[in-house]
Formats: sequence, structure tokens, C-alpha cells
Amino acid sequence: MGYEINLTSVYVFVNDLECATKFYEQIFNQKAQDNTFFVGGGIRFWLFDYQAANDNRAVFGHNCLPSFQVSDIKCFMEKLEELHAPIVFPLTLIGNSWVLEFTDTEGNDIEVWQQKLH
Repeated sequence: MGYEINLTSVYVFVNDLECATKFYEQIFNQKAQDNTFFVGGGIRFWLFDYQAANDNRAVFGHNCLPSFQVSDIKCFMEKLEELHAPIVFPLTLIGNSWVLEFTDTEGNDIEVWQQKLH
């Protein structure tokens, strides 16, 4: 007995939807759909404007830790530098993966990883 589970969406709360949208358009190299979400690998990454939704559950920076695989982590680090996004967990080899975390414009930490090339 058991079941399969598939991750289909990740939500991050934002204070400034316009700022967060511009930031993530540059991170994902794509325009936001409906100005609120991005699709990559079949997963929707939503920017949740809690104020517009009258939702008072917002907790910033620790409500979720999305993790994205990238093909070239050094190139991605250059993008973070260009965007002045602070790296809060430095590039570290963990098992067979290079991993780092950065903070977005809304105070959310995001993990990025690349499988170690042999």
C-alpha cells in the first residue's frame, strides 16, 4: 500500500509583487505568466501577493525553501551577483551536488544545486 506524490507548485509570499516579478523574470529567463507564476520542469513557482488576497498568514524568509537544479552553478552565481542577491549559504559540495542558497528580494531563501560533474 502506498501512493505517489508529485510536486506541482511552490508558493512564496511577497510584499512587492512588481519587484519580485522582475527579479524572478531574470532568474528564470522568462516572463511571468499572469504576472504571478513561472513554469519550469512542470512545476509552477507562484508569487503570492498576500496583501491583495487579504491573507494574514505571511511569514517571510522561512515559509518555504524551494530548490532548483541548474546546469551551470557558476554561471548562476554570476546572475545572482548581477542582481545583488546575497548568497546566504556558500557554494558547498554535499554528496554529489554543489549547493548554495540565496535570498530573493522578498527575504525568501532559495536553494540552487548542480550535480557534480565527474
